Amino acid sequence: MSDFHNDNPAARMAQYFNIHPDNPQHRLIQQSAAILRGGGVIVYPTDSCYALGCRIGDKEAALRLLRIRGLDAGHDLTLVCRDLSELGRYAQVDNSQFRLLKAHTPGPYTFILQGTREVPRRLLHKRHDTIGLRVPEHAIVAALLAELDEPILSSTLMLPGEDVPLSEAWEIRERLEHAVDLVIDGGSCGLTPTTVVDLTADIPNIVRRGKGPVEPFVS
Repeated sequence: MSDFHNDNPAARMAQYFNIHPDNPQHRLIQQSAAILRGGGVIVYPTDSCYALGCRIGDKEAALRLLRIRGLDAGHDLTLVCRDLSELGRYAQVDNSQFRLLKAHTPGPYTFILQGTREVPRRLLHKRHDTIGLRVPEHAIVAALLAELDEPILSSTLMLPGEDVPLSEAWEIRERLEHAVDLVIDGGSCGLTPTTVVDLTADIPNIVRRGKGPVEPFVS
């Protein structure tokens, strides 16, 4: 049973979809996207860890997501995009940044870039107007993003007071069944979050070492 309840926990019970990690069932992907469009917070697998996600424009769902993580409303979240083209709609990308992004997407990286006007103001870093973006290499995520036709606002599923993300969907359901609207079981996920690379300066800055190799960004 989860310790993370919404305002009316008895009214919410997470659905649980077992989706094939290589050949996602289209019907379940459609239902997952409908839950997101309806204001839901979901748990889904990526190429690094399980993540929490909601629609980019849904402020209430984003606040629920942050409460599950035990984070304040000003904490930076990540936009998960389907490809480099979509990423370029939400971030300002110059030629040198584009080359780096093209070489390392999709993959287990989060890139910090200057946001565009397509990003809701409340999601940008308060001082720098930056946003974290990533393009995972995972068939379930790719199918879900294609069906949703917009990025997913996301955060690694790391619960308050814990040092590692949850990696098994059955455990996630047990602990968050009254806090989220859907758990997608795509098999066991890893325990290592993405490597975070800040590309806003002339020289890339490794903000967090994670699953993605850092050597391509270190001179």
